[in-house]
Amino acid sequence: MRKKLILCLAGPLLFLSACSPRDYLTRRLAADLIAASASFKAQQQYVVQTGVVSNKDFVSPEYLVLQHHGWISAANAFCSQGLGPPPCWDVQLTPSGVDTVRAAIPADQAEQSTFTIPVARRELIGVTGVSRQGNVAEVEFTWKWVSLNEIGAALYSGDVHYRSSVGFRVYDDGWRLVTSAPRPEPTPQTLDDALKNAEPVP
Repeated sequence: MRKKLILCLAGPLLFLSACSPRDYLTRRLAADLIAASASFKAQQQYVVQTGVVSNKDFVSPEYLVLQHHGWISAANAFCSQGLGPPPCWDVQLTPSGVDTVRAAIPADQAEQSTFTIPVARRELIGVTGVSRQGNVAEVEFTWKWVSLNEIGAALYSGDVHYRSSVGFRVYDDGWRLVTSAPRPEPTPQTLDDALKNAEPVP
Protein backbone atom coordinates (compact mmCIF):
# COMPACT_ATOMS: atom_id res chain seq x y z
CA MET A 1 0.00 0.00 0.00
CA ARG A 2 2.81 2.37 0.90
CA LYS A 3 4.57 1.69 -2.41
CA LYS A 4 1.38 2.46 -4.31
CA LEU A 5 1.01 5.78 -2.49
CA ILE A 6 4.57 6.84 -3.32
CA LEU A 7 4.05 5.92 -6.97
CA CYS A 8 0.82 7.91 -7.15
CA LEU A 9 2.52 10.98 -5.70
CA ALA A 10 5.48 10.64 -8.02
CA GLY A 11 3.29 10.21 -11.10
CA PRO A 12 2.11 13.83 -11.37
CA LEU A 13 5.65 15.06 -10.75
CA LEU A 14 6.99 12.91 -13.58
CA PHE A 15 4.26 14.22 -15.85
CA LEU A 16 5.00 17.85 -14.98
CA SER A 17 8.74 17.41 -15.40
CA ALA A 18 8.21 16.28 -18.99
CA CYS A 19 7.02 19.76 -19.92
CA SER A 20 9.67 22.39 -20.54
CA PRO A 21 9.05 26.13 -20.11
CA ARG A 22 10.13 26.39 -23.76
CA ASP A 23 7.19 24.26 -24.92
CA TYR A 24 4.95 27.35 -24.94
CA LEU A 25 5.98 30.34 -27.02
CA THR A 26 4.94 33.20 -24.77
CA ARG A 27 5.95 36.79 -25.36
CA ARG A 28 8.31 36.55 -22.40
CA LEU A 29 10.08 33.46 -23.77
CA ALA A 30 10.36 35.05 -27.22
CA ALA A 31 11.83 38.22 -25.69
CA ASP A 32 14.34 36.22 -23.62
CA LEU A 33 15.51 34.19 -26.63
CA ILE A 34 15.85 37.27 -28.84
CA ALA A 35 17.71 39.33 -26.25
CA ALA A 36 20.10 36.45 -25.43
CA SER A 37 20.99 35.64 -29.04
CA ALA A 38 24.45 36.41 -30.38
CA SER A 39 23.04 38.35 -33.35
CA PHE A 40 21.04 40.69 -31.15
CA LYS A 41 23.89 41.19 -28.65
CA ALA A 42 26.49 41.89 -31.35
CA GLN A 43 27.76 45.44 -31.08
CA GLN A 44 27.52 47.76 -34.06
CA GLN A 45 30.99 48.55 -35.39
CA TYR A 46 31.95 51.67 -37.31
CA VAL A 47 35.14 51.92 -39.34
CA VAL A 48 36.85 55.31 -39.51
CA GLN A 49 39.47 55.46 -42.24
CA THR A 50 42.00 58.27 -42.39
CA GLY A 51 44.32 59.00 -45.28
CA VAL A 52 43.15 59.26 -48.89
CA VAL A 53 39.50 58.28 -49.42
CA SER A 54 37.14 58.56 -52.38
CA ASN A 55 34.63 61.36 -52.70
CA LYS A 56 31.84 58.79 -52.37
CA ASP A 57 33.09 57.84 -48.89
CA PHE A 58 33.83 61.41 -47.90
CA VAL A 59 30.28 62.63 -48.58
CA SER A 60 28.62 59.63 -46.89
CA PRO A 61 26.25 60.47 -44.01
CA GLU A 62 28.67 59.03 -41.44
CA TYR A 63 31.62 61.13 -42.59
CA LEU A 64 29.40 64.21 -42.71
CA VAL A 65 28.53 63.58 -39.05
CA LEU A 66 32.23 63.36 -38.16
CA GLN A 67 32.86 66.61 -40.04
CA HIS A 68 29.93 68.31 -38.34
CA HIS A 69 31.34 67.43 -34.90
CA GLY A 70 34.79 68.68 -35.88
CA TRP A 71 36.42 65.26 -35.50
CA ILE A 72 37.94 65.11 -39.00
CA SER A 73 39.39 67.56 -41.52
CA ALA A 74 40.26 66.96 -45.16
CA ALA A 75 42.20 68.40 -48.08
CA ASN A 76 42.07 67.60 -51.79
CA ALA A 77 44.33 64.69 -52.71
CA PHE A 78 45.45 62.74 -55.77
CA CYS A 79 43.23 59.70 -56.38
CA SER A 80 45.22 56.49 -56.32
CA GLN A 81 44.27 53.66 -58.67
CA GLY A 82 40.81 52.33 -57.92
CA LEU A 83 39.65 55.37 -55.93
CA GLY A 84 38.47 57.57 -58.80
CA PRO A 85 36.83 59.49 -60.20
CA PRO A 86 38.23 62.71 -58.65
CA PRO A 87 38.06 64.44 -56.31
CA CYS A 88 39.64 62.40 -53.52
CA TRP A 89 40.31 63.57 -50.00
CA ASP A 90 43.12 63.23 -47.49
CA VAL A 91 41.22 62.75 -44.24
CA GLN A 92 42.88 63.37 -40.88
CA LEU A 93 41.63 63.39 -37.31
CA THR A 94 41.51 66.79 -35.67
CA PRO A 95 42.89 67.13 -32.11
CA SER A 96 39.31 66.75 -30.85
CA GLY A 97 38.87 63.72 -33.11
CA VAL A 98 42.03 62.09 -31.78
CA ASP A 99 40.76 62.41 -28.21
CA THR A 100 37.30 61.11 -29.13
CA VAL A 101 38.57 58.12 -31.12
CA ARG A 102 41.24 57.15 -28.58
CA ALA A 103 38.61 57.10 -25.84
CA ALA A 104 36.62 54.52 -27.86
CA ILE A 105 39.34 52.09 -29.01
CA PRO A 106 41.99 49.86 -27.38
CA ALA A 107 45.35 51.56 -26.86
CA ASP A 108 47.13 49.28 -29.36
CA GLN A 109 45.01 50.67 -32.21
CA ALA A 110 45.79 54.32 -31.53
CA GLU A 111 48.55 54.61 -34.16
CA GLN A 112 46.63 52.95 -36.99
CA SER A 113 45.09 54.76 -39.97
CA THR A 114 41.88 52.69 -39.89
CA PHE A 115 39.91 52.39 -36.65
CA THR A 116 37.18 49.85 -35.95
CA ILE A 117 35.07 51.39 -33.22
CA PRO A 118 32.23 49.69 -31.31
CA VAL A 119 29.63 52.44 -31.31
CA ALA A 120 26.25 51.00 -30.26
CA ARG A 121 24.38 47.99 -28.95
CA ARG A 122 20.75 46.95 -29.33
CA GLU A 123 18.21 47.12 -26.53
CA LEU A 124 14.97 45.16 -26.75
CA ILE A 125 11.92 47.29 -26.01
CA GLY A 126 9.39 44.48 -26.16
CA VAL A 127 7.57 41.79 -28.12
CA THR A 128 4.46 43.22 -29.74
CA GLY A 129 2.92 40.09 -31.25
CA VAL A 130 3.23 36.31 -31.68
CA SER A 131 1.58 34.55 -34.64
CA ARG A 132 1.74 30.72 -34.58
CA GLN A 133 1.02 28.35 -37.45
CA GLY A 134 1.78 24.70 -36.78
CA ASN A 135 5.40 24.20 -35.75
CA VAL A 136 6.53 27.67 -36.83
CA ALA A 137 5.75 31.14 -35.51
CA GLU A 138 6.45 34.75 -36.39
CA VAL A 139 7.31 37.16 -33.60
CA GLU A 140 7.19 40.93 -33.99
CA PHE A 141 9.33 43.00 -31.65
CA THR A 142 10.67 46.53 -31.23
CA TRP A 143 14.16 47.63 -30.28
CA LYS A 144 16.47 50.63 -30.27
CA TRP A 145 20.15 51.53 -30.38
CA VAL A 146 22.03 52.44 -27.20
CA SER A 147 25.26 54.34 -27.84
CA LEU A 148 28.51 53.12 -26.30
CA ASN A 149 30.46 56.35 -26.67
CA GLU A 150 30.43 59.87 -28.10
CA ILE A 151 30.73 58.66 -31.70
CA GLY A 152 27.86 56.22 -31.22
CA ALA A 153 25.70 58.98 -29.78
CA ALA A 154 26.38 61.10 -32.88
CA LEU A 155 25.62 58.28 -35.33
CA TYR A 156 22.73 56.43 -33.65
CA SER A 157 19.77 58.12 -32.02
CA GLY A 158 18.31 56.32 -29.03
CA ASP A 159 15.01 58.09 -29.69
CA VAL A 160 14.36 56.07 -32.88
CA HIS A 161 12.60 52.72 -32.33
CA TYR A 162 12.71 49.89 -34.88
CA ARG A 163 10.27 47.10 -35.70
CA SER A 164 11.46 43.65 -36.73
CA SER A 165 9.80 40.30 -37.37
CA VAL A 166 11.64 37.02 -36.73
CA GLY A 167 10.81 33.35 -37.16
CA PHE A 168 10.66 30.63 -34.49
CA ARG A 169 10.42 26.88 -34.91
CA VAL A 170 9.46 24.23 -32.36
CA TYR A 171 11.87 21.33 -31.74
CA ASP A 172 11.89 18.37 -29.35
CA ASP A 173 13.36 20.62 -26.63
CA GLY A 174 10.99 23.53 -27.27
CA TRP A 175 10.92 26.73 -29.34
CA ARG A 176 14.06 28.15 -30.91
CA LEU A 177 14.89 31.09 -33.16
CA VAL A 178 15.03 30.25 -36.85
CA THR A 179 18.70 30.19 -37.90
CA SER A 180 18.23 29.24 -41.54
CA ALA A 181 15.46 29.30 -44.09
CA PRO A 182 15.14 25.91 -45.82
CA ARG A 183 13.49 25.87 -49.20
CA PRO A 184 10.97 25.23 -50.66
CA GLU A 185 9.25 25.20 -47.26
CA PRO A 186 8.13 28.74 -46.34
CA THR A 187 9.86 29.88 -43.15
CA PRO A 188 9.84 33.26 -41.39
CA GLN A 189 13.09 35.18 -41.62
CA THR A 190 16.13 34.65 -39.42
CA LEU A 191 17.13 37.13 -36.71
CA ASP A 192 20.03 38.41 -38.83
CA ASP A 193 17.59 39.21 -41.64
CA ALA A 194 15.03 40.59 -39.19
CA LEU A 195 17.54 43.11 -37.83
CA LYS A 196 18.85 43.97 -41.29
CA ASN A 197 15.31 44.60 -42.58
CA ALA A 198 14.13 46.54 -39.53
CA GLU A 199 11.88 49.51 -40.14
CA PRO A 200 11.60 52.65 -38.01
CA VAL A 201 8.44 52.84 -35.94
CA PRO A 202 6.40 55.88 -37.03
